[in-house]
Amino acid sequence: MAARNRMPPWHEKLTLANGRELLIRPVRPEDAGPIRAGFSLLEPNEIRQRFLHPMKELGEPQADRLTRPDPRREFALVAAEPLPPGEALVGAVARIVMDDNRSDAEFAILVSHYINGMGLGRHLMRRLVRWAKGRKIQRIYGDVLESNLPMQQLAKSLGFHREATDTPGLVRVVLDLPPPKPRAVAA
Repeated sequence: MAARNRMPPWHEKLTLANGRELLIRPVRPEDAGPIRAGFSLLEPNEIRQRFLHPMKELGEPQADRLTRPDPRREFALVAAEPLPPGEALVGAVARIVMDDNRSDAEFAILVSHYINGMGLGRHLMRRLVRWAKGRKIQRIYGDVLESNLPMQQLAKSLGFHREATDTPGLVRVVLDLPPPKPRAVAA
């Protein structure tokens, strides 16, 4: 019997249209250094679209918090080189956090311009939705700059709808998830 090459949960290899191989996997504490180092490779507009304001660097406390999600409420994936955590360059981060009500969750995705436009954002968003469904989340939302048309188009293509926010220049994209189906009880 041949041994199967199984990967741990939430791990998968992905080959982009340009031939670049990535490993999609949960974020690890060892990723904090590469994520901080890679922050300097981002363009100012990428940072503004994700963090909603300009930033020069990702501080150590922010990177530490990002790479140590609370497993009861948060989930974060990275798209990285297929190298060990801490050594791999991270090209994308996707994160979802449950609200205190446990029925809503906020998402955030950042895909570097080096690999955007190749379907990675869509792929990561689908993984976040899958995680949310497994936690019986009823609604996923994210605040997006009005000028971030690619993210708005991606959200719309995945079934999200727009809602107004109290903050000028932002739009909220929302995905209502169907309630879990009741399990049949054996008679």
